[in-house]
Amino acid sequence: MDATLTHWINAAAGLHPVLDKAMIGASQIGVPLMVLAVVVQWWAKVDRYHVRHAALAAGLAFLLGLAINQFILLFVHRIRPYDAGVTHLLIAPSADWSFPSDHATASIAIVAAFAMQALPRRALAFLVMAFLICWSRIYIGTHYVTDVIGGAITGVLGAVVVRLAYRENSRLDNLVTRIL
Repeated sequence: MDATLTHWINAAAGLHPVLDKAMIGASQIGVPLMVLAVVVQWWAKVDRYHVRHAALAAGLAFLLGLAINQFILLFVHRIRPYDAGVTHLLIAPSADWSFPSDHATASIAIVAAFAMQALPRRALAFLVMAFLICWSRIYIGTHYVTDVIGGAITGVLGAVVVRLAYRENSRLDNLVTRIL
């Protein structure tokens, strides 16, 4: 079912040049644009302290999620769908394993961190961006659907751990705030 759904999403790849370029662009610059959008939150005018805390939590969740992925990659060696003949690849092949998707981890970690800080409008805007990034990774042929789902899970896990360890107005938060 995973290969079938992945193939279905990737089926239009190579047939629509404008859509292909848009998906390649979303895949290549989507995460850096999300990071930039998180950084811009530092200068929020409304509820500045809380939004700054959420931005720091998002950055920590992003990093922790990617660290979790590196641990998983020590044990899980899934070949890319284009190597298995499931997808048509639109970009240069990747040298690393397919599962989990780092792009999904990074983008969903940001969404989850803002959602857990009760900033629904920001979380929703980030969710739209993250969905586009995740979809593009399948569309361009570099990931299976379950790679993206696995990456999303590690992103949420990273955000949950950060939420539990890095509370607003805690000693750690006050220390970080003084440093920054």
